[in-house]
Amino acid sequence: MFDFSFGEISLLAVVALLVLGPERLPRVARTAGALVRRARNGWQSVRDEIERELQAEELKRGIEEAKRAAADLHNDIRTASNDIQTSVEHVAQDVHMQAEPSSAGPSAEASLIQATLSPAPPDAPNHELH
Repeated sequence: MFDFSFGEISLLAVVALLVLGPERLPRVARTAGALVRRARNGWQSVRDEIERELQAEELKRGIEEAKRAAADLHNDIRTASNDIQTSVEHVAQDVHMQAEPSSAGPSAEASLIQATLSPAPPDAPNHELH
């Protein structure tokens, strides 16, 4: 905090001894030491409080960044889910469209094959040679 050399401290001690005298000097020195100690403790507590506030601010910033990252991830997952759902719906429509002509009824080829393989109705004329 303050930079005192040994010579300056010695000069201060001599002046204090001359001004205060040998009876009051120890009591004043104790009081001065207690005041300096209180000032240092007060200054240290202020520094500690500032450091705690800075750490709390950093922690808040980190939490906000984590929230933003989580929200971005949530949006990415939702977008991917919607894309997958849309793709599945398109594939299902394509499969349904391809399956419709065969399920709507027999095609002309299938009708011809069925007519050829099925027996003739009983009231139909028989063209077999006897």
